[in-house]
Amino acid sequence: MKPIHCVRMLALLAPLLGALLFVETLSAQTSAPPPATQAGLPSETPAKFQPVTDSFDYTRRDVMIPMRDGVKLHTVILVPKGVKGAPILLTRTPYNATEQTSHSASSHLGPALSGYDNPTEVILEGGYIRVVQDVRGKYDSEGDYVMNRPLRGPLNPTSVDHSTDTYDTIDWLVKNVPESNGKVGILGISYDGFTPLMALINPHPALKVSVPMNPMVDGWMGDDWFHYGAFRQQNMPYIYEQEATRDNRAKWWTSRFDDYDEFMQAGSAGELGRRHGLEQVGFWRKILEHPSYDAFWRAQAMDQILAAQPLKIPVMLVDSLWDQEDIYGAIAVYKAIKPKDTGNDKVFLVMGPWHHGQEIGDGGALGALKFNSDTALYFRREILGPFLAQYLKDGAPKADLPTVSAFESGTNTWRRLPSWPAGCASGCSIRPTPLHLAAGLKASFAPPKPGDAAFDEYVSDPAKPAPFRARPSQPIGYSGRLTWSQWLVDDQREASGRPDVVVFVSDVLAATLKISGQPVANLLASTSGTDSDWVVKLIDVYPDEVAGQPSLGGYQLMVSADVFRGRYRESFETPKPIAPDKPLLYRFNLPTANHVFLPGHRLMVQVQSSWFPLYDRNPQTFVPNIFWAKPGDYRKAVQRIYHTPGEDSFIELPLVVTP
Repeated sequence: MKPIHCVRMLALLAPLLGALLFVETLSAQTSAPPPATQAGLPSETPAKFQPVTDSFDYTRRDVMIPMRDGVKLHTVILVPKGVKGAPILLTRTPYNATEQTSHSASSHLGPALSGYDNPTEVILEGGYIRVVQDVRGKYDSEGDYVMNRPLRGPLNPTSVDHSTDTYDTIDWLVKNVPESNGKVGILGISYDGFTPLMALINPHPALKVSVPMNPMVDGWMGDDWFHYGAFRQQNMPYIYEQEATRDNRAKWWTSRFDDYDEFMQAGSAGELGRRHGLEQVGFWRKILEHPSYDAFWRAQAMDQILAAQPLKIPVMLVDSLWDQEDIYGAIAVYKAIKPKDTGNDKVFLVMGPWHHGQEIGDGGALGALKFNSDTALYFRREILGPFLAQYLKDGAPKADLPTVSAFESGTNTWRRLPSWPAGCASGCSIRPTPLHLAAGLKASFAPPKPGDAAFDEYVSDPAKPAPFRARPSQPIGYSGRLTWSQWLVDDQREASGRPDVVVFVSDVLAATLKISGQPVANLLASTSGTDSDWVVKLIDVYPDEVAGQPSLGGYQLMVSADVFRGRYRESFETPKPIAPDKPLLYRFNLPTANHVFLPGHRLMVQVQSSWFPLYDRNPQTFVPNIFWAKPGDYRKAVQRIYHTPGEDSFIELPLVVTP
């Protein structure tokens, strides 16, 4: 081959030879072990980062406080800079102490606290040391989590409970927070309101005051899990997320936008739980095992527990008149412990026009209702602030507070009352007065007459249960599109037009009518089935037109309402089948109200047999455990509401009478 041809061939082959050489070199590099002396690329993240907070107006301390059994509880302590001899405000929570004290990346204490369970104005203006602690078993605390951990005893064989944990926490705080004056107050909302009740049992000497707001008290009678035996199945996601993991990472899942469809498709609540694997969660298994009001529930009822305890610590119970979660608890505890307050200086009650927890937010409105002032800010500054200061701040004056501070809906006025129920400051009385569910679908103060039609009836069909609010049914929640907090003030016109809801309406009122206390449903009713639910709603019907707020024309406002599971008519502990087609009395208390029906308004009572999907469907056929009702158990039933002189249905109103 001529040299010129060789050169040309080498030129053509050079790229190929180069590529082969590169591949061989790369292969040798990747397959050969790295030299022993090769240095790694150092991490840019420090082993422990220390924030520089010299410019902050508070000091943050994250500590692990030891309990008597050796378990350590994560506790966040926020100390305003420069304070000395300051009292401590404590909250014990299963809802993440770090998150509750880190709402904003700010150098100021106010933004860091603004959020759930923090009455920020009170904390800042009072100069309090703020302490928030994860309860055992949640988030950064050690130990095992048990829903509403019962007191030591038959339901809790260990040596610890929320009472002992509170005692041990306070003991550590007063010994290890040098800026403190040695006085501690405990407060919180909902579950965080349950823990201040537990703190009242064998309290630490440094605990000077307790403020349970919207507390969980009796989960079967009328708070989170049941209402008179009807199961609040929309709380199943809460149980799932609260117990599946320590830090609530596991999220309940759905397959439909509308909870009505989601719960209907599953059939029973037990079956829905099974499809989600909920039986892995301990508290769900307990609910399935205890559908009735047995010793399991009675032993945890905080009103009954506190009724048997000495009253040592001043208590301010805070109740929301439209509390969509824990409407039963605060009033139940007040009734249980107020008789022990012989000096009338230890038990106080506040009732505001709020949803669950709204007292620490904006209290100017609730749904369509407007109150003409920020009622929650008034509570924090004029009631809660002075009350805490009196017991916690050295040298603070006695607060000028009545025993009961009650907002009067209808007139939108705060009332100072000597007790509850009282109706007014002096000179008036409460007269139980029947509002009869009369013939002709009338609500009347006149009793039924001979010859009136004996009953009104409707058909309750579990295949098409009456929704508790207009569909699509939203899940329980407080963010984004969710309006769960407002459902108790939803306009009830949607329900009043349904054929499976019977409606009784009064004449137009010519004068004001005020109620203060708990209305009592006295339903004389029959069902063609062998079990039934009864939902009774007392409603204020607005005039056809309302000046200044046209959307309230004809508005139907629920003032007080609840559900009762018929199988518990004779005994809450022992369910029994209902005799078909036999008129029977169902008597049960409705939630507390402090309301004025104004002239031009009307009273309305609605009765129905489902409130779905908030409450599980009653199959209307008696089965041993409704959690496991089968599709064939769900049957239509004819429901009759009786109104004759011998069989009279009525709502007993706590009517305020003035001399």
